[in-house]
Amino acid sequence: MIGIGYILVLLIRSRSILLNMKHLKTLLFILLSLGGLMAQNIEEVRGLKPGAKAPLGILENATGQKVDLQEALKQGPIVLVFYRGEWCPYCNRHFAALNSIADSLAELNVQVFAISPEKPALLTEMVRKTESDFTFLSDSGYQTILAFDLAFLPSKATRLKYRKVLGVDLSEAHQDKRELLPVPATYLIDQGGIIRWRHFDPNYRERSEPLEVLAAAMALQ
Repeated sequence: MIGIGYILVLLIRSRSILLNMKHLKTLLFILLSLGGLMAQNIEEVRGLKPGAKAPLGILENATGQKVDLQEALKQGPIVLVFYRGEWCPYCNRHFAALNSIADSLAELNVQVFAISPEKPALLTEMVRKTESDFTFLSDSGYQTILAFDLAFLPSKATRLKYRKVLGVDLSEAHQDKRELLPVPATYLIDQGGIIRWRHFDPNYRERSEPLEVLAAAMALQ
């Protein structure tokens, strides 16, 4: 499979694209789109690693309001939790467990944002199920999920199982019809925008432990 790096070289060499400030946003959009098309298999997903600059954007909360994660960093470090959706029992249990450290993280001035590709209207259902005070955000176009290199396309058989067993149609739950999902992951980002810690595992049953998240947050102090 052709890598994104190779495609980038081709784009740079192409006379039709000039690498100046005017075209950088367009080039980034093209690369992210290609990433969404190419990262089809979960085995290929790697996720951004500690030390990388976090690509923080603007997402919608449950009421449709815009939340600028870059601006949020000015208030303190951020924990980002990427999850599959309100239909996922493992996601529900994970947030219920993370509730146990919510007060401790608040005392450390660490903010928690939960990101999924579901429509904003479904975020309220997630809050109800988990009884969580965290801020849930909709990445309806997969921009942030793609930028963190977490996106993959479940197989047709898996998507059919979701519909039959869990009662979820990803094409309906998401505003984007590509039916991508994120590998569940947890990231700790310092106020400089650098990823300092992560939990990443393609096995959706494996999630970050609350005490691990808290220990990583305390290490920033």
